[in-house]
Amino acid sequence: MSFTVAVIGRPNVGKSTLFNRLTGRRQALVDDTPGVTRDRREGQGRIADLEFRVIDTAGLDQGPEQSLQARMQAQTERALKDADVALFMIDARTGVTGMDEHFADRLRRAGKPVIVVANKCEGGKGEPGRLEAYALGLGDPVAVSAEHGEGLNELYEALKPFAGSMGTGEAGAAAPAEEEIAAEDAARPLQLAVIGRPNVGKSTLVNRLLGEERMLTGPEAGITRDAISVQWTWNGHDIQLIDTAGLRRKARVTEKLESLSVGDTLNAVRFAEVVVLVVDATLGLEKQDLSIARLVVEEGRALVLAINKWDVAKDRKQMLEDIEERLEWSLPQVRGVPVVTCSALTGKGLEKLLPAVFRVYGLWNRRLTTGDLNRWLAAVEDAHPPPTVKGRRVRLRYMTQAKTRPPTFVVFASQPTGLPESYLRYMVGGLRDAFGLQAVPIRIHVRKTSKKNPYVRE
Repeated sequence: MSFTVAVIGRPNVGKSTLFNRLTGRRQALVDDTPGVTRDRREGQGRIADLEFRVIDTAGLDQGPEQSLQARMQAQTERALKDADVALFMIDARTGVTGMDEHFADRLRRAGKPVIVVANKCEGGKGEPGRLEAYALGLGDPVAVSAEHGEGLNELYEALKPFAGSMGTGEAGAAAPAEEEIAAEDAARPLQLAVIGRPNVGKSTLVNRLLGEERMLTGPEAGITRDAISVQWTWNGHDIQLIDTAGLRRKARVTEKLESLSVGDTLNAVRFAEVVVLVVDATLGLEKQDLSIARLVVEEGRALVLAINKWDVAKDRKQMLEDIEERLEWSLPQVRGVPVVTCSALTGKGLEKLLPAVFRVYGLWNRRLTTGDLNRWLAAVEDAHPPPTVKGRRVRLRYMTQAKTRPPTFVVFASQPTGLPESYLRYMVGGLRDAFGLQAVPIRIHVRKTSKKNPYVRE
C-alpha cells in the first residue's frame, strides 16, 4: 500500500533537491536563494521497489498573521496533515539551529511519525551536524546528500516500515502512478495549463475550480514561482490542472529566480494540451497578453481566454467588443478563440470555462477524412487558383491530414516552393470555415508531387 511523505524543514536546507531526487525528475525549482518554494508540490516518489507520494513544502518560517510567510506556513501544515510520515530535513554542515529546535518541537506535538534527515553529508563533512541532530529527540538522523544521491539506502530502510500502513493522512489514496495513467491513451488526463501576466488571478481561479485553497494567493504580485500540477476530476473527466508563474515582458526579467520561474511556465505550456490565458478585466487585453497568446499558438496548443475580475470591470459591453476585435486583428491564425468572462473571487461565470476548454480540446483532436479534404481542395482551387510561377501554374494534386494535436495537413503540389504564404493563409482560413476548426492552430506543409508514374514498370 502506498503512503504519503512530506519533506519539511527551514528554508534552504535542500528540500526541493531531495524532492527531485525522489521523483527522478527536475520538477521543483532549485536555487541557492532561501525561500524559493512557496506552494506545496506533489509527486510520485520511489526508492528501489518502495513507492510513495511525496510532498515538497515551503521552508518553515515565522511571520505576522496574514503575511506571506504565515500563508506559506499554512500550506506546509496542510501537507503535514495529509502525510503519513514527515521527513524533517536539517543542513548538517550548518548544524542544528534554534529554528530547527523550534520546529522540531512543533512536529513532536503534531503527533506524526518523523524521520530526521541530515542533508549535505557528502564526504562525511556533515557528520558533526548529524550527531547534533540526536539532541532533537526525534530518533536516529539519516545522513544523506540529496544533490549527489548518497544515503538513499538508509532512507529506504527508514521509510520501509510505513509501506505497510493504510495511509492515515487525510489525502486518502495516493495519486496513480504515471505507468497506470499511460496504460490507455483514452484514460490520460487532459493537460490544462493556466497562464497569464503576474497578479491577474491565476491561482485564485485554480483554487475556485478545485474548491479549496490549494494554491498560495494574496495581493502581492509574483507569489507563484513553480508550475504546480494538481490531479482533478470535472464531470467524470480527469484533468491535470497546472498553475503557473506570471509572465512579464522579457526585458523586465533580470533576476535568475524569475528566469527559472519563466522557464518552468514555458515548459508547462509545451506539455499542456489546452491553455487558459487569464486576463485582468480592469486592464483589458494588453500587448503582453497577446505576446503570451502567440507563444501558445506557436507551440500548437488550443487556447481559451478567461477575462477575470469581470465583477469589477467598467463598461463591460464595450470592453468585450474591444477584446474580440483586437483578437480578430492580432491573432488571425486562431480565429474564434473562446472568450469567457468570469470572477475567480466569486466564482461567477466559471461554469462556462470547462465546457469551452473541452470544446476546443475536441477540435484540437479532430481528424478529417481524406475524401472530404480533397473535395474541399478542388473547390478551393477552382474558386481561387494558386498564382503562376515563371509562367507555369502551381497545381494542387492531393491533400491529407498528417496528424492531430494540432490539426496538421500535407498538400502535394507541382511546385511547392511557388506557393506563397498568403495562399497558405487563405487555405488555413478556408479549412477553419469549412470544417469548424475555430480557436486551434492549423498547420499546412507543402510537398512536391512525385513525377514517377506508378503504372510504368521499371
